[in-house]
Amino acid sequence: MEKKNFYIIDSCSLIDLNRHNPIDVFPSLWKKIGELIDSDMMVSHIEVFNEITQQDDVLAEWLKKYKKMFKNVTSRQAELVNKILKKYPSFVKIDKSYDADPWLIALAKEIQEDPQQTLLFSIKRLIVTEESLRGNKIKIPFVCRDFGIECINRVEM
Repeated sequence: MEKKNFYIIDSCSLIDLNRHNPIDVFPSLWKKIGELIDSDMMVSHIEVFNEITQQDDVLAEWLKKYKKMFKNVTSRQAELVNKILKKYPSFVKIDKSYDADPWLIALAKEIQEDPQQTLLFSIKRLIVTEESLRGNKIKIPFVCRDFGIECINRVEM
């Protein structure tokens, strides 16, 4: 059986992908990303969509065509975000209008715990983020490590 990856992508990775591989210059790359989304192998959280669409740019317009990839808040995610923020209160930046990071991790954990998803044993679930693990800085990879979620960056994807 072929092993596949299931991606849960952060706003910084989508933004960096577009910055370094613009949609209009690298249409084949963005077609592949669209295929991942269409095949339900790449998702994100609605808070990521909210962060990105604060700007009126090409990426925001492109993502509006793929809004199905952005998963809404669930009660389980709210519980998980509460648990994350109790353990890591400095994880969310108060001065930001949107902070999708804890929601992204909660979505990944919810998917990881879902009995339907665990039947897909040949699928590796990964958060894609440009944040990196540096000491004890409370960033996505640090919190993910604590919650048993693997992180990669856009190049590794």
